Amino acid sequence: MLNDKTILITGGTGSFGKKCTEIILKKYKPKRLIIFSRDELKQFEMSQDFPLSKYNCMRFFIGDVRDKERMYRAFHGVDYVIHAAALKQIPAAEYNPFEAVKTNILGAQNVINVAIDVGVKKVIALSTDKAANPINLYGATKLCSDKLFIAGNSYRGSENTIFSVVRYGNVVGSRGSVILFFLKCRETGLLPITDPRMTRFWITLEQGVNFVLRCLETMVGGELFVPKLPSMNIMDLAKVIAPECKTEIVGIRPGEKLHEVMIPKDDARRTMEFDDHYVLQPDFQFWGKRFKENGGKPMADDFEYNSDTNPWRLNPEEMLEIIKSL
Repeated sequence: MLNDKTILITGGTGSFGKKCTEIILKKYKPKRLIIFSRDELKQFEMSQDFPLSKYNCMRFFIGDVRDKERMYRAFHGVDYVIHAAALKQIPAAEYNPFEAVKTNILGAQNVINVAIDVGVKKVIALSTDKAANPINLYGATKLCSDKLFIAGNSYRGSENTIFSVVRYGNVVGSRGSVILFFLKCRETGLLPITDPRMTRFWITLEQGVNFVLRCLETMVGGELFVPKLPSMNIMDLAKVIAPECKTEIVGIRPGEKLHEVMIPKDDARRTMEFDDHYVLQPDFQFWGKRFKENGGKPMADDFEYNSDTNPWRLNPEEMLEIIKSL
């Protein structure tokens, strides 16, 4: 699907963007692959990993999703947009709420408007488990962003651009990951634990990228895709990373949940289950004509996709193998 196409990744110098670039260049032959981000140092460093001499499709655009005029220039001639740009650090978003709104909400609005105006074919936006029943500002801004992208399918009018969203859990080894934090704390002999009951969904960067690219290929516009993922308790994770270390309970941080929810009960009536993922259907009148169920089955009204009640558990050996691959 991506051969001889122009793809743009917003926030392309982040953990997801770099892995996505690596996989696209390995599997496909794009006409152009544009990295759109605001940090020139990260772009320079990334250009050393993907030099133009070896990958003549690579382009690096300095810009911000807040800057609509710059995005018109960057989106010109683009077929597909993968929207990964966001302010995602929870404490930073709580302390700088206006900045999080400008990037995560107004930036999403800019992506939608520019994509429609210049004729981008498909836009897929990355969400987060924090957007389901949000209790912090980051989650609230991403929930708003999700709804903007889904509504973009109606907002586009007679234009052909379609929009979908992918939501998944904690990424193993991404910037800010608790795994990298534990690996660093292991040297001190003491691991801070927020709450021993805490559970999280887990996905590797490669799994996340492959899922997003598959959704980009199959999307018809309006879906919110959620992959089926394993869960793990925080104490089990600590034992895997540093079995010799002592632990100290420090309490849950502001804006943090005990367990993560990716599909709340209130969305159960809109949820379809497939072999390895769920699809949250939008409330569009035209949705039934556009989307073919392809073997999906509706979920019960009391269904909730929760990291605590999730039957798929990651065992210590599996997590250890994942950590070794980082």
